[in-house]
Amino acid sequence: MTISNSVLWSRALALVAVVFGAFTLKEGGDVLFGEGAARAAAGDYVPFVLWFNFLAGFAYIAAGVGLWLRRHWAWLMAAAIFLATLVVFATFAAHILLGGPYEARTLLAMSLRTIVWGIIAWFARQLLSKATERGK
Repeated sequence: MTISNSVLWSRALALVAVVFGAFTLKEGGDVLFGEGAARAAAGDYVPFVLWFNFLAGFAYIAAGVGLWLRRHWAWLMAAAIFLATLVVFATFAAHILLGGPYEARTLLAMSLRTIVWGIIAWFARQLLSKATERGK
C-alpha cells in the first residue's frame, strides 16, 4: 500500500500546525498563567495579541488534526486562522502607530504566524480540494 504525495503533504502540514499550536500554547500559557519571571521576560507584551495567539493555539491543533485526517473543513479552518491573524496583526499595527508599547519580537512573531498560516491555508486548499474532487 502506498501513500500518495497529497497525503504526505497533508500530514506534513498537519505536523507543522500541531507543533506550532503546542509551542504557541506553551509560550503563551507561560506568560498568561506562569510566575512573575515569565511575564517579566515577556517585556511589553500586548495583552490582546497574547490572548489571541494563546487561544489560536487550540485552533492550530484542531486544524492540524483535520489536515491529518484530510477533512475538507481543515482548509477552511486554516483560512479562518489566517484571516483572523491578519485582523489581529492590523490591530496590533494600529496599536504601534498610536504609540502603544510593544516588543519587536511580537512584530516578528505576528509576521511569521501570518506567513505560516497563509501558506498552510493555500496548500491545504489545494490538497484537500483535489481529494474532495476524487472522492477521498
